[in-house]
Amino acid sequence: MTVAGVLAYGAAAAVTVADVIGRQFGMPIEGVVDLVQLFVMAGAWLVMPYAFMEATHVSVDFLLAALPRSVTQLLVIVSALVTLALLAFMLWQGFLTFRTRTMFGDRSQQLGIPIAWYWYPLLVGLAASMIGATLRFLNALRQEAPNE
Repeated sequence: MTVAGVLAYGAAAAVTVADVIGRQFGMPIEGVVDLVQLFVMAGAWLVMPYAFMEATHVSVDFLLAALPRSVTQLLVIVSALVTLALLAFMLWQGFLTFRTRTMFGDRSQQLGIPIAWYWYPLLVGLAASMIGATLRFLNALRQEAPNE
């Protein structure tokens, strides 16, 4: 998924560059906004599970390094539980919005791409992020704090 997300970012950049060059010759890419938005949406949501699984999100390392390992482990466990709850809420609300938007047959403005194609990466990315956060949580539970 991460590779697909990075490729989607690359596609967004390639379409943008091609459009800028094409405009110089009177040949812009039709629907560039729709395409770039779709690729960026896909990229963002498809790389997110990797960030949750590898815990590459922003943290205050200098503060965590000063704390005893048992406290750090507890913080990791609590933050993983809060993360899972937030991701579950986002997935549920995202699904409800997806269902509403697709029920009305919404489409993108320029090319008429079904709006569902913008929502699929979001829903898949959130579900996979929950798996990644769960793996991170289970890993934190397995680590034993040394005697301090």
